Amino acid sequence: MIETHLAIETGEGKMSTFVVRPESDGPFPVILFLMDAPGKREELHDMARRVAATGYYVMLPNLYYRDVPSFTIHREDPVSSKYMAQLMDNLSNAMVSRDAAKLMEQAESDDSANTDLVGVTGYCMSGPFALWLAADYPEKIKAAASIHGVRLATDADDSPHTRAAQIDGEVLVLAAEFDDWVDKPHFDRLTDALINADVSHYAEWVDGVHHGFVFSQRAKYDKAASERHWELLHSLFDRNLKSSA
Repeated sequence: MIETHLAIETGEGKMSTFVVRPESDGPFPVILFLMDAPGKREELHDMARRVAATGYYVMLPNLYYRDVPSFTIHREDPVSSKYMAQLMDNLSNAMVSRDAAKLMEQAESDDSANTDLVGVTGYCMSGPFALWLAADYPEKIKAAASIHGVRLATDADDSPHTRAAQIDGEVLVLAAEFDDWVDKPHFDRLTDALINADVSHYAEWVDGVHHGFVFSQRAKYDKAASERHWELLHSLFDRNLKSSA
């Protein structure tokens, strides 16, 4: 695997980005791997490597770069948790959309990347970002995943479910049964929007698991559900990005 750490100038700051791809010749479809609220960290680098190993050019940016060069939560510290919440609230779908444009622009300068075929996956805080990007860049983003995402179908003007009709790619949504941020009516509101807009999608209410179930370093980790997430994510990307290559 070939790994690079970039500082991408966005006009709003320098966005530190971990890029990983196979050593073999590309170009490879691009995956925008969007971090969860606890920050860009080695756990996510390992997850990005797992995606890249199957034949992708994966970009994992620090979405908090406007506020801080880097951040990783210290869960035992209430001050750190409070700061994380502040950083998360400072982000918007529109801001991450601008960041995605810069990421794809950067990838276009690399012969190893194929920016005509782009996928995106978001976890927790970034679940709504993934769906928003799919609506903002339908000509580029062929596959989008929201894994125990939050704020997917709210009354806010920029709620992702309101953009369903603008999504051309395939969507994967996994929601945990026990989640303080997404209940069943919230999940149903999103899936109804996807159905009504005739978006190709697979949505699953995952029984018996908690928010954050995919992360092996969390107390709520569920190995079986996490591995199923990987199976579904890989098949989503392979079906929409490799078969079109």
